[in-house]
Amino acid sequence: MKTLLYIAFFSFLLNTNAQEITIYSIGDSTMADKKNPEENPEHGWVQVLPAYFNDNVTIINKAVNGRSTRSFIAEGRWDSIYKNLKAGDYVLIQFGHNDQKSKDPKRYTNPHTAYRYNLKKFIAESREKGAIPIVFSSIVRRNFNEEGVLVDTHGAYPQEARLVTQEENITFIDLQYLTEQLEESYGPEKSSELHLHFQAGEHPYYPDGKQDDTHLSEKGANEVAKLFISELKKQQHALTTYVR
Repeated sequence: MKTLLYIAFFSFLLNTNAQEITIYSIGDSTMADKKNPEENPEHGWVQVLPAYFNDNVTIINKAVNGRSTRSFIAEGRWDSIYKNLKAGDYVLIQFGHNDQKSKDPKRYTNPHTAYRYNLKKFIAESREKGAIPIVFSSIVRRNFNEEGVLVDTHGAYPQEARLVTQEENITFIDLQYLTEQLEESYGPEKSSELHLHFQAGEHPYYPDGKQDDTHLSEKGANEVAKLFISELKKQQHALTTYVR
């Protein structure tokens, strides 16, 4: 009887351990954790993501404001993650906003060459450790023209991300497309709620006001997180098991 109890106990421990996973995220400010979240209205979408997963998931958000694939690698940020990766971890990868900075040699990447090969590096090295990469296209900027049409600002970067994931046969989440639909559903005016729009004196964190159509409000961050969760379910991805 004791032997059966011991077997049951250790089986329980093994199953519990097997269910615990770590999700790393690498990317830019649209993902990143923000300082003073109780006062600061800006939120990255991965910053709010823990609320959507159960307690078996640990999310380590390594996304940083202003980084491109080039600068994330050059600053040693990827190496610091790579050395800690283990089998069964997940790596969420979303770059593009700052890879576009054509006047900044420390950040700019050609979408057809350096950008795609940096994505391939993240994918290959994640796989070396037995980790599971997921690539995202960048969230759209709120860029409606005078006619109320949402106009693209990302150029070739989202398409290169799509092509790389097809070549590497890994999960792709097309956040550009999904957030285009989100922005359009809110419309040219109301979509400002997804971002940072404040008149002078309206919010204590921005006493002089703020007009930012790239970064997300807490509402916007949660809307993007929900799109991610919805897409996981649609693709019947293994991570769905851990969704609350």
